[in-house]
Amino acid sequence: MEDNYREYRTGQGVPKNGEYICQSGKTVTFNENEEFPVCPVSGEETIWKHEDR
Repeated sequence: MEDNYREYRTGQGVPKNGEYICQSGKTVTFNENEEFPVCPVSGEETIWKHEDR
């Protein structure tokens, strides 16, 4: 599914439940309708991608 390859920025809504990985490589579980936070490693805005296992 191409949605797994989309990138999401800090502040955007989470499209579906699951694990997402930030640019620093940290994996975090989010629920649908939450907002993507800043990077848990750097504290800066980041890009999140759905973790495809």
